[in-house]
Amino acid sequence: MIERIETKQRMSRIVKHNGTIYLCGQVCKDATQGIVEQTSSMLEKVDELLTQAGSSREHILSATIYIKDMDDFAQMNDVWDNWVPEGHAPARACVKASMAREALLVEISVVAAEIIPTR
Repeated sequence: MIERIETKQRMSRIVKHNGTIYLCGQVCKDATQGIVEQTSSMLEKVDELLTQAGSSREHILSATIYIKDMDDFAQMNDVWDNWVPEGHAPARACVKASMAREALLVEISVVAAEIIPTR
């Protein structure tokens, strides 16, 4: 069974299938900020969606990060490295990309495993 959460015409914010959770691309809350703040608030949104979907950052399987300018790569990685729990680094790719809006500096797409309650 496929469960779609917060579905609109173009996309669902969360899709769940067979214990796997797919998040739509997440961007920052305030695009007037720099790369550090944009990355931090983007990851806060990922945390919120993972919790809503029944998962957590410890259960992320893969992440694809889209970054506007590779000159921001090191600063983005500093935020990322502090956010990912030790021993739980997912498979990850980071690519330079054009953004949907000029002010956006970074976007992420996440796939995670659902937390299965123990009995």
